[in-house]
Amino acid sequence: MVDPKGEGPTVQVYRLKRVKNRIAAMPVYMLNEGDGTFEDQIPCNLQRIHLHELTLDTSLVDKYIKGTILLKYLPHRLGDGEEIIKMILEEHVEQRNASGTATINVFFFGKLSKDCADRVQQTNTVVITGFDLKMSPTASKDGRHICQLELSETIGAKVYVCNKSAPRTPGNPVKTSDKRSASLKYTYTPLNKLKEGTIVCVYGVVKFFKAPYRSKGTDYCSVVTIMDQSNKRVTCTLFSGDEDTLPKIYKAGDIVRFHRLKIQAFRNEIQGITSMGFSALTFDGTVGAPIIPRTSSKSYNFTSEEHKIVEELRSWAATNLSFSTATVKLRDVQPMQFFDLTCQLVAKAPVDRSSVVLKVWDGTKCLYPAWKAFVGQAAVKGDPALIYQLQNLTVDILVYDNHIDVAKSLKPGAYLQIYNLHSKPHSTSQQIRDKSTSDLHLEFHLHGGTSFGRGIRVLSQNSEDVKELQRSLESVDVHEFQYLEDMALGGEDDFLKERPYQGEKLHVILERCQQKSATVLTAHQHVQFSSLDAVLKHTAPHKFCIRAKIKTYVPQNLFQCVKLYCPKCHSLQEVPDEETLALQFSDSAADHSNFQTPSTPWFKTHVLGSGEQGTRQVIIHFMIEEEMQTPEDSLILVEGATLRELYKLSDTFNCVIPVTSDHESLTLKGLSVPFLIQEKSCYYGCSACSNPKTMNDLRPLTEQNSWNAPIIAKALGIQPLQYSFLMKFTLDDETGSLDVLLWDDAEKFFQFSAAEVVHHEAFQEQLQMVMDRLCPGGTSIDDRPWLECCIKSYHIKNGSDLQINYQMFDTTVAEE
Repeated sequence: MVDPKGEGPTVQVYRLKRVKNRIAAMPVYMLNEGDGTFEDQIPCNLQRIHLHELTLDTSLVDKYIKGTILLKYLPHRLGDGEEIIKMILEEHVEQRNASGTATINVFFFGKLSKDCADRVQQTNTVVITGFDLKMSPTASKDGRHICQLELSETIGAKVYVCNKSAPRTPGNPVKTSDKRSASLKYTYTPLNKLKEGTIVCVYGVVKFFKAPYRSKGTDYCSVVTIMDQSNKRVTCTLFSGDEDTLPKIYKAGDIVRFHRLKIQAFRNEIQGITSMGFSALTFDGTVGAPIIPRTSSKSYNFTSEEHKIVEELRSWAATNLSFSTATVKLRDVQPMQFFDLTCQLVAKAPVDRSSVVLKVWDGTKCLYPAWKAFVGQAAVKGDPALIYQLQNLTVDILVYDNHIDVAKSLKPGAYLQIYNLHSKPHSTSQQIRDKSTSDLHLEFHLHGGTSFGRGIRVLSQNSEDVKELQRSLESVDVHEFQYLEDMALGGEDDFLKERPYQGEKLHVILERCQQKSATVLTAHQHVQFSSLDAVLKHTAPHKFCIRAKIKTYVPQNLFQCVKLYCPKCHSLQEVPDEETLALQFSDSAADHSNFQTPSTPWFKTHVLGSGEQGTRQVIIHFMIEEEMQTPEDSLILVEGATLRELYKLSDTFNCVIPVTSDHESLTLKGLSVPFLIQEKSCYYGCSACSNPKTMNDLRPLTEQNSWNAPIIAKALGIQPLQYSFLMKFTLDDETGSLDVLLWDDAEKFFQFSAAEVVHHEAFQEQLQMVMDRLCPGGTSIDDRPWLECCIKSYHIKNGSDLQINYQMFDTTVAEE
């Protein structure tokens, strides 16, 4: 017996269980600080247990652990495909001092892993209950608890997350990086009060530093010497597997904040080293400069009291400390000089296995001619037109040894601080013999090692040094220096002299180059990028490589971006929605109370009662084939079924064809509905290009013992429609705005098919994730990623007029 909605009792019971399971499956709860204390919002039967009480024999019934997420790792999959994410939890114990903190490894599995990856962040306060306890195999190495917590929704584990809101009052503003108030209050220890064996939080002014460099092991290392108002000098040796977690220091005089710095004695001197959970913030030390923390962390606390600490350190350092000014402009460089250089990278190239050349400028021209490294044009990474335009303002820096990996990772357009750069005369063998100083050229070298802080640092565009450099670059009249020399790196083609960037700020164009593109070109990487302004002015047809951002896109409802396309007549039509299809099948099913089916020897017919009290009849015609086949390989013809019933039949049978009978033969129900359903996937035909035949034309196929959509469509005279993406992006690059279609190459762009989006929820989610990455909602266009694209212009007829359209091709979404 089937109910009016097409669901039998078994289906209804299954749906009820599924709803109950969804209600029960709420393993992550977000709590608000304004709704009371943590303990007021969790079940009253739960009792707290501390980490020191945990053993494998401990009863965990109705127990919970409370703490802060100290570290959160990236999620990954186990060998069996199960998702897992690891976090480190630091226990909350009132009045616990820094040296007595306790931490434990926590592992989340399955769906709980995904929920926690999305909703639990570093520094969140959490309560964990319903966990399993296992021995930790890494306890002896990481120094954490000998046990580890394991949680999954299958064992009933639950996580309560405190979602704190920042209290704001006119007299006491709270400044935080992520707009939340500080969940912990930190005490900062003066440098002259540090004691061996403690873990502390400190502030200090940078007196000396070495930019992060690769140590002999796998970690990065940075050495920083700091001072504070106590006049105590402390050297800190900092290690991390992730370079971004080390302090982002640009120059002596910067101010740093270190959390969880471990103090030890080395050669009778107090020294600081990193400990578990170490974190750092860096601030410009210039009095009056904006107090903006430099950090890679997205979650950190910075209060108004700490704002005052930074201001006080700035004032104290300006009055009591002196810093050697090693930063020099290129115009002031002399031979045999060691100096620091603030500059912008124009291009780079490998010279040989032992060195890399960086081509940089700072808006000034070197007093002495700069020696140029000769490398093949194909090896140079950078815009040839910009290299040509800036050829007389750039210098080549040869980078050696331990700095090579950093140099290779740099992107043209990056703002750099290069420390302990060496200028020396370039002399030919003849000049050496003659001891001549005429025609002196300068070479620039960044030698190996880290002595005197030698290294390369990429600067943030928010830094005061970069802002000063940008002002210098903007004030330069490039054409004043354009033809002083005829020296281009490796030689240039004539087309570079067209000055395609005339009128634009060159340093801004270079900045675009360093920003990671959310898309990549699958071909034509050698083609120069064009501005949208140039594209709009160019005649069609033509092909371009562009770099732009998505201003908006349509359709915003992404399910509407999939169309049905006829490759024969090139027509497009909407994909019928489930509700419309269900209504069409329900109407025909309601009229199907009596039937008279044609008698043929090549199928068997079975009648099933359906609807209320079995008054509606569903007729299934089974094909009689040469060889006996399983249901998974069989084709059936169905009359009088609802859409839900057809879907259920497609779960069992390979091919389901909805039909109707005219007493003489079986025919298709029409082309406004699918002519074939396979595993709930619908196949449609073009009404203009099809010449439908009766089901008798399927008989020759019974000898093939194989059924698929193209073969069935051909036998029935159907021109199949294809699922196809069709979207319109409005692109913008600050020079112009352009509407570009994503159509022919859309599946290459997304790296999955339109049919997969229609038939599988996972691909619908993936499509939404891709578009959220390319054009994040609630953001300005300045905060959106750049797209590198190939586009082509072409003419189409719009009535009697010709219209220019643009379409994207040979472009795909980059891996995250």
